[in-house]
Amino acid sequence: MPAAADPIAHAEDLADLVAASPSALHAAAEVARRLETQGFTRLAEGDAWPTAPGAYLVVRDGAAIAWIVPASASATTPVRILGAHTDSPGFTVKPQPTTGRLGWLQAGVEVYGGPLLNSWLDRELRLAGRLVLDDGAEVLVASGPMLRLPQLAIHLDRSANEGLTLDRQAHTQPVWGLGSPESADLIGEMAGIAGVDVARVRGYDLSVADAARGAVFGKDDAFFASGRLDDLASVHAGVVALGAVADGFDADHIPLLAIFDHEEIGSETRTGAAGPFLDEVLERIGVALGATREERMRAMTSSWHVSSDVGHSVHPNYPEKHDPVVRPLLGSGPILKINANQRYATDGAGSAAWRGWSDAAGVPVQEFVSNNTVPCGSTIGPITATRLGIRTVDVGIPILSMHSARELAGVADLAGLTRVAEAFYRG
Repeated sequence: MPAAADPIAHAEDLADLVAASPSALHAAAEVARRLETQGFTRLAEGDAWPTAPGAYLVVRDGAAIAWIVPASASATTPVRILGAHTDSPGFTVKPQPTTGRLGWLQAGVEVYGGPLLNSWLDRELRLAGRLVLDDGAEVLVASGPMLRLPQLAIHLDRSANEGLTLDRQAHTQPVWGLGSPESADLIGEMAGIAGVDVARVRGYDLSVADAARGAVFGKDDAFFASGRLDDLASVHAGVVALGAVADGFDADHIPLLAIFDHEEIGSETRTGAAGPFLDEVLERIGVALGATREERMRAMTSSWHVSSDVGHSVHPNYPEKHDPVVRPLLGSGPILKINANQRYATDGAGSAAWRGWSDAAGVPVQEFVSNNTVPCGSTIGPITATRLGIRTVDVGIPILSMHSARELAGVADLAGLTRVAEAFYRG
């Protein structure tokens, strides 16, 4: 049975992945866990890697790369990469985070990326990430509902519905208890959840996530709402598709899933798409196949990278913000993202290839292009194309409420993206 044959079950499985992935670190760990249950062997970067064909994965903090080397692979075998990212806009915990006043305990947080700040108000929120101990051990930790950003009542701000303005420092520090900062310890709370002595904690990377589970709803169950759809929807599509082709895979290319951290803040980190992680893994795959530098370069010329990230569905309340002709609609198929200034890496060859994979999967294609008066965002696609010279096409699913604490996707699009990803991997 092909991946995502049941769109509702597929969306519920995405809800499971999101719930298990409140931070980028958790997302990489969850992808590794899922693939290991399907026979992938996890490798350590500091170890010698096997040269035999097989299914492998490696995790670097909040990034992970998984691939399948078929028995027929040679030094010039090309790679088919599906790339996505594990981070989402929101908040991260600052140093000395236990704050508060007037009898309230608050968490000191810093804005991460470009979230819709108002969407984080009046929601139950989680803390998640890792604690680094005195011996260098790293412990993943995630709370249940723990924090909240309470909005000021309308009675105290009669103009709130005319234009809400949030100060990124003063108005974004969530409450998490009652008392004085001297009598509480936020990191101690997280250490208790993790089951470790807070005295051993020497460092941490913690972020805030919506605590509500993803849900299918609407007429004919058309909608799926969840936190972190940007870009866990693509991460989920990639891991399901790669797992679907793993059993007995033998084709003339190497299917590879690359999920990166820090896309929302520019990707220029050791675990971001602009960093060395993917290039290093590709080089080590080539070494295992006995490839010379020339042979590796030959392999790259016939390789493909599908950069998968969310894009904008036409919004019924703001149609003027979209192109007047090209108007992708949530629920009508994955999108092919095009930009003349190469904010997306799609060209004519990429468009043709994506349509071919979509036709093979029986999935409709929509195009996306920005209104000329609205600046266009970007993705990991141009970064990877620039770093590695691999032909790249930018795609994704259309959503509403992008960068909200809870975004809106189409159930059919989630399943469709996964089916096209599987067709791409199968070739």
